[in-house]
Amino acid sequence: MNECVSEGLDQRREELRQWAARALASGHEQAQQPPLTDTLDLQPLSGDAGFRRYFRTDTNPSLIAVDSPPQRTNVKRFVALADYLRRNGIHTPLVLAADVEHGYMLLEDLGDTQLLRALNNDSVAGLYAEVMNELLCLQQIERAEGLFPPYDRELLHMEMRLLPEWLVGKLLGREISPEEDQMLERTFAHLLDSASAQPQVLVHRDYHSRNLMLRDGERPGVVDFQDAVWGPVTYDLVSLLRDCYIRWPQEQVENWALAYAAIAVDSGVLPEVAPETFLRWFDWMGLQRHFKVLGLFPRLYLRDGKHGYLPDLPLVIRYTLEVTEKYPELQPFARWFRAEILPLVEQQDWYRDYRTAGERVTADTGTPE
Repeated sequence: MNECVSEGLDQRREELRQWAARALASGHEQAQQPPLTDTLDLQPLSGDAGFRRYFRTDTNPSLIAVDSPPQRTNVKRFVALADYLRRNGIHTPLVLAADVEHGYMLLEDLGDTQLLRALNNDSVAGLYAEVMNELLCLQQIERAEGLFPPYDRELLHMEMRLLPEWLVGKLLGREISPEEDQMLERTFAHLLDSASAQPQVLVHRDYHSRNLMLRDGERPGVVDFQDAVWGPVTYDLVSLLRDCYIRWPQEQVENWALAYAAIAVDSGVLPEVAPETFLRWFDWMGLQRHFKVLGLFPRLYLRDGKHGYLPDLPLVIRYTLEVTEKYPELQPFARWFRAEILPLVEQQDWYRDYRTAGERVTADTGTPE
């Protein structure tokens, strides 16, 4: 990060601190002494994949101050979504104050316990049942006029094009031939047709273990919802069960997916659908997401200077090859990726063997679970 950018971020942080102090003081009949503008402290938290920065206040209770640059983010939409989801029973952070013009927010603090940190072989069944129930509640929400744009073919296709542009072209430095591009487009078309055939519901769009917060005796907190859309019913389910940060055995994942489908049918979210059809929707929707991630994580690294995502790509590659090798329509992609792209990926310093990516190692034996 160059010096000018760093100074600008420091200035934004101080302006956020002063704004948060004024917002807190205005919520009390008498401002605290000494003035919060002098004493309030903000401690940085790890951010998401977007442009927002998060800080925890040293107040009691603590709150989350958010720097959300208005030229790159939509604070007004964030506030509207948070309110709409809360009114429909989803525990998003309560927005205590917001400055839409400058891009500042003060939010309820949902704590530090991400679902990811609590998952293990003993806890996963109960925890996934809890967050899948929350997902069912999310998918039962009615569409609000103008609040949820369609997750249509154009947007889904644009996301998949991140793979050839950012992974193959910009990270690996390899050109795509016209014949290869035609093969990619045929593969993309299969996935787009599958997505269009599914019932359309509210889609969080990043419903995974880092965006679900566990709270003692309370329903899970849901964060990073600002890109919610109206789209395919399997999208959030596969985001959760084929998480880019943790992996479970394929048979177990399929059993969870079918169990969710049965509950969704009983709840009216999903019409009766054959298990093999639902699993195909599930697999192909997950592949669309993983194609996107194969391009998105390199873009976060190359364009945005976020270095922490590349080591998660081997697990995404594992998911991608498992699905593309399963279906005849997708096998041309699998053969191409193995022959042309994987050897280049294996030369990267962040790479580890995709065949064991996501395996959890037991502390006592040092072997995969």
